[in-house]
Amino acid sequence: MDVDALKTREPVDYKEQIKYVVLDEERFVRLTLKGQIRAPLLPWRQVMVRPVLIKNERYLQFSYFTQKQDITKNYRGSEAGEKLDELLALPFHTISAQSFSGTVQVQFTKKGKAVVRRVASEAAAQIPDLTHDQRKNLLLPADRPDAFLQATGIMDAQGKVRPAMQDKFTQVNEFLKLLEHTGELDRFDRLPVQILDCGCGSAYLAFAVYHYLNTVRQIPARLVGVDVNESLIQKDTQQSEHLGFSEVCFQKSAIIDYVPETAPDIVLALHACDTATDEALYQGITSESRLILAAPCCHHHLHEQLRAVAPFAPIFQDGILKKRLADILTDTFRALILRIMGYKTDVVEFIAAEHTDKNLMIRAIRRAQPGNPVYVQEYLDLKRYWGVTPYLETLLGEKLTERFL
Repeated sequence: MDVDALKTREPVDYKEQIKYVVLDEERFVRLTLKGQIRAPLLPWRQVMVRPVLIKNERYLQFSYFTQKQDITKNYRGSEAGEKLDELLALPFHTISAQSFSGTVQVQFTKKGKAVVRRVASEAAAQIPDLTHDQRKNLLLPADRPDAFLQATGIMDAQGKVRPAMQDKFTQVNEFLKLLEHTGELDRFDRLPVQILDCGCGSAYLAFAVYHYLNTVRQIPARLVGVDVNESLIQKDTQQSEHLGFSEVCFQKSAIIDYVPETAPDIVLALHACDTATDEALYQGITSESRLILAAPCCHHHLHEQLRAVAPFAPIFQDGILKKRLADILTDTFRALILRIMGYKTDVVEFIAAEHTDKNLMIRAIRRAQPGNPVYVQEYLDLKRYWGVTPYLETLLGEKLTERFL
């Protein structure tokens, strides 16, 4: 790749436009490549490129993300250009190159045609963090002042994470990573992205998503939070005003009673107790939301229906074992219903157990056709064996039972 020639002429095709942004040492912030448009399968679910300083020399840091690990490598000069060319030759679905002056976004149609869109920066982009750190690639770094983290008390005025808030800081970054790894943030066909936080509580993770999309990723987003606790709604409203978040509102309402003015694109349910998680999943499914992320809390509804079935009778002799079985079955039924309703669903560890014992995350992406017969049969077999009716099935009613069961 002739770097000097590229810098002296107007870029023509999408690859040259992307390289033009990445090789601009004064303005380049971040390059993200994700998704897949055709076989064979890509070796990574996402690749991110950013500038770093190593011994006062500027490199491009390539971070390769798979389902289970992150691999980081640093290149400079012609080698960096070669690695960039290799990435641009792969069949990624979405490419986004961000600079101080704006973002170049490239998406591919099913036929492989590149659609290029330029988005001007409405606000000053954050100065790129050139700190070299092979151990962690945090979306909100620990060693740089961040207005959101400071306003919420996670970070002090000097830009350092408070020792007592380390767990929350880790939760924020792990949650944002789970959201980013869905590969959906650059695929929304309408803006602003509508976020609904069900049972919002203190809403600090929802605030983090709003901040990350609007400020860091420069994707316009709007947040609505609902909760039955009026004092929390008032507190969240005051916090959003303090943060200067203009497109945020909170309403007192039960999750199941809330009727969105605009169908949500992203539905969050973070530690909503018992059937409140099912109500949040119901909101997401019936709104045909693109993304649903739910971290369940307690599980009582199915626990009360369970009866000892051979050869599982010994589990029922100890209450804690029965409770854990009910937890596993409840979230298995939830995941299966989501799959039946057309969501690519996985159940993952939200955060390491030493940070919180509520560390399970149901992550669902609306991508498939509803009614997959394999998932339907698995659901019916599991339901028949245990003799239970999951609450989410009751909520969905004929939308699930008459169409698929």
